[in-house]
Amino acid sequence: MSESEAVVLIGKKPVMNYVVACMTLFNAGAKQVIVKARGRAISRAVDTVELIRRAFIKDLVIKNISIGTQELTGQNGQKTNVSTMEIVLTRPR
Repeated sequence: MSESEAVVLIGKKPVMNYVVACMTLFNAGAKQVIVKARGRAISRAVDTVELIRRAFIKDLVIKNISIGTQELTGQNGQKTNVSTMEIVLTRPR
């Protein structure tokens, strides 16, 4: 399984949906899972990682946390900045 396949994009669904997605990737043999979120979904991404770490995989390692900003262009041509976050999770073997 390549790294590009082990990415979970956080959106508007309930947190447990993303927890199940991450657990499925780890159980399928992924050595690391990348959780990505933008804007208001960042808090949901943090909740997802914390829930996995506290309830499901006790020895989960947060390898890296990257934050940034993306410039998006709206329908009317107006540019807005949106915060981004990427959390890299690994599971020691």
